Amino acid sequence: MYNNQSAEDIAARIAAGEDLYLLDVREPNEWEIASIAGSERKAMSQINDWWGELPKDREIVVFCHHGGRSAQVCQALATQAGFTQLTNMTGGIDRWSVAVDSSIKRY
Repeated sequence: MYNNQSAEDIAARIAAGEDLYLLDVREPNEWEIASIAGSERKAMSQINDWWGELPKDREIVVFCHHGGRSAQVCQALATQAGFTQLTNMTGGIDRWSVAVDSSIKRY
């Protein structure tokens, strides 16, 4: 299973010094438009190529544009790959740009 947390909650946890692995599962053309500093970029469309590279010793926060694809990735990682420390960032990078960092372009 996985947790859901808002962009605001994730930002507060980062500000408090929590060691979170931010995983951006949007596609390369989306990364060119907007990104969150410090996040790893691994396209959902290529999940079979990279899921084995993810850390199992720290919490992975998965995000996309609005939260739908990231929820699917969390579900797959939890049920098919046995990951237990997963959080879906609800609202995705769009919510992050509205509530956390307005310098990030919305699209």
